[in-house]
Amino acid sequence: MIKKSDKIIAVANQKGGVGKTTTVVNLATAMAACDKKTLIIDADPQGNASTGFGIKYNERDKDLYSIICGKININTGIKSTMIPKLDIIPTSPDLSALEQELVHIEEREYKIRNILDQIKDNYDYIFLDCPPSLGLVTLNALCAAKSLIIPLQTEFYALEGLSQLIKTLESIKGNFNKDIILQGILLTMYDKRNKICEMVSNDVKNHFSNKVFKTVIPRNVRVSEAPSYGQPVLMYDISCPGSQAYASLAGEIINQETNYNEKK
Repeated sequence: MIKKSDKIIAVANQKGGVGKTTTVVNLATAMAACDKKTLIIDADPQGNASTGFGIKYNERDKDLYSIICGKININTGIKSTMIPKLDIIPTSPDLSALEQELVHIEEREYKIRNILDQIKDNYDYIFLDCPPSLGLVTLNALCAAKSLIIPLQTEFYALEGLSQLIKTLESIKGNFNKDIILQGILLTMYDKRNKICEMVSNDVKNHFSNKVFKTVIPRNVRVSEAPSYGQPVLMYDISCPGSQAYASLAGEIINQETNYNEKK
């Protein structure tokens, strides 16, 4: 059986604007709606996941940076959201200083893993929203995670960045975290009217076959509007195509877990 501590999922892509934070916010919301106790770690100094739940900058003094630096304990930094069963550890721009502050610290790659060890069994799922880079914070997230979801915008240059990220994952698996696996590649901002989207989708499926989620996230204006209201799209408009897609993705991931347990 997959333990709760095995369901720590990093969501990463070094390319910005691919739907990474949007996926974390809405997938976590969908998991909570499925009665799964869920935690978001906002590990992106931009703090968009925190903003997506209406957490203002002056409410982020107890943040991920303060936890990693030992100023507060992890339980103090956990905030409830408006979604039942969904908590978040917010972030602030202070996190961007972490790269320099940890550079000479031993085992600096495991700071996030060590703090999650204290609370990971309290949650069914923990999602790490990584910054759009392959720096030390992303390395920390990938060393803490058991699996990786890669959101991939269906655009012309998508495969170039994907290859680099896959190589990074293999390097981390070989040197820092032997347990991490690729959970799946998630195609985002898909527009069926656009031939490029279709071409990229087919290329990714040809290269990675069963590692591509069946669920595809469509380009949807309601998904783009929701953060400005401090809400996940599933709260903002549950009937829109984007909401339905993220609900489907949650179901697909839960089914992956069920199928794994049955094989065991």
